[in-house]
Amino acid sequence: MTIPTMLTLLRIALIPVFVVLFYLPIPGNHFFSALFFAIAAWTDWLDGYLARYLEQTSALGAFLDPVADKLVVVVALVILISDPKLPYIALPAGIIISREIIISALREWMAELGKRNQVAVNMLVKVKTMLQMIAMVALILYRPEQDWWIGLIGYVLLYLSAALTLWSMYTYLKHSWPDIYSLD
Repeated sequence: MTIPTMLTLLRIALIPVFVVLFYLPIPGNHFFSALFFAIAAWTDWLDGYLARYLEQTSALGAFLDPVADKLVVVVALVILISDPKLPYIALPAGIIISREIIISALREWMAELGKRNQVAVNMLVKVKTMLQMIAMVALILYRPEQDWWIGLIGYVLLYLSAALTLWSMYTYLKHSWPDIYSLD
């Protein structure tokens, strides 16, 4: 068990914590939920950095890391969709969740063809992920009766990340198209 893999498992373990905190009827629940979500998001960067720096990459880590990332993002989007104070979340959330499913399936299929590197993570995806995480922290924090600008930042960044999500999906599909088309 490597340090990066332990961080990935911590990211998964933090999911129920930020969900429960989001719904707890206590003062500061959204602040604490956003804090634990931010910690989970930060471990995404940290585990990758440490895996490379400490040369502790592993097959288990390579499998768990994208699973943990998708779980954190999808669960956060689901709790945000459930919040009636955030009426404009469904469209970007649907785009982001759909892309995650499509690209996960594409990666699995390309790996079976021995061409997984055609759907490797690139800088566009890293920027998209960073914007998504910042947007979700802002939207978890947002309370309309308080700071409207936090909601505005969250919405703008979430819609921007949804646009980058579509763009990254397009680039992955474009690179994989010859292999997809050859199935006819």
